Amino acid sequence: MKKFFTSESVTEGHPDKVCDNISDGILDAIFSQDPMARAAVECAAAFDTLLIMGEVTTTAKVDYEQTARQIIQRIGYDFGTFAYDKCKVIVAIHEQSPDIAMGVNASLEKKTDGGDEEDQLGAGDQGMMFGYACTETEELMPLTLVLAQKMAKRLTDVRRDGTLPYLRPDGKTQVTVEYEDGVAKRVDTVVVSTQHDAEVSQETLKKDVKKYVIDAIIPVEWMDENTKFYINPTGRFEIGGPEGDSGLTGRKIIVDTYGGRCAHGGGAFSGKDPTKVDRSAAYYCRYIAKNMVAAGLADELEIQVAYAIGVANPVSVFVDSHGTGKLDDERLAQIVCDEFDLRPSAFIRELGLRAPVFAQTAAYGHFGRDGFAWEKTDRVESLKKYL
Repeated sequence: MKKFFTSESVTEGHPDKVCDNISDGILDAIFSQDPMARAAVECAAAFDTLLIMGEVTTTAKVDYEQTARQIIQRIGYDFGTFAYDKCKVIVAIHEQSPDIAMGVNASLEKKTDGGDEEDQLGAGDQGMMFGYACTETEELMPLTLVLAQKMAKRLTDVRRDGTLPYLRPDGKTQVTVEYEDGVAKRVDTVVVSTQHDAEVSQETLKKDVKKYVIDAIIPVEWMDENTKFYINPTGRFEIGGPEGDSGLTGRKIIVDTYGGRCAHGGGAFSGKDPTKVDRSAAYYCRYIAKNMVAAGLADELEIQVAYAIGVANPVSVFVDSHGTGKLDDERLAQIVCDEFDLRPSAFIRELGLRAPVFAQTAAYGHFGRDGFAWEKTDRVESLKKYL
């Protein structure tokens, strides 16, 4: 049976990603001074204005406006209405609600029976979080998303290194793969839309993007005479970023995770400190799923955990191996509970999340990339005993 699946990505200059970058850049600036800070920083950007808003409780001294302008400059907006030195910046930051802090500072378990050290911290919110891994790529990520993310990153790379100097920061990519009986067979469709300056012709842009972006990322054996390419299909794309469309932190959650291949929890990631399990538990679920798949317990694994605010232990753990598990899903869920400590204090410490490690996650995906603690496969040998 043939099926087609599609994932998309965006560059760091996309208006939503500009906001994600600023939120996580501010978070890192805070954490570089105060590892115990609480923060939930969100941004909205439109035309010539940036709004920085949210809750921050910290001893750190951070110039939010200056940090944001530096990030906008690094992304490449030194032109237009949203230029780093011209846009208007509004800051609306307040401290975390004491009602929330009360439950996070000491979990229900700690309050009722004393608990142990890992019970000190309660979950920063209710909600459900997902993790996923599959054997489709060496990154143990969906092929569609891996290709789309790499092409988006490539757009930025060839702009910055001068290969295609007429490109500008905003851009989007999309890849459709044809599957046969669940196995990827070929790339069916590739879409690339990229902002550019006024001088370049569409003919030159399409030729260059095909050569330096698409062909540089997608292996030739994945493409054939029937693969379709759409490069700037609407025509010219000169006005981009917040000048062309509004941006908002946390609006690219599917791009950030698994490209639509599995379910997504109720919360976004960027700008949130690790007591917000929306972020940290999702990272830990990826860590669990990747290690279990790498250990051979399943070829595809989706994990859900759910929390109640102020409670350390999850209220539920769910595993779906999509029929690929070497053990049944109930047993795999029990292995998750036996092998991994799902209390926030434990996995925050295990993944080293009280450090300025978040800015690098703000574009090109939070998963499937080297350098993140949640991408390590250091539990593989200990998990193989269950085979």
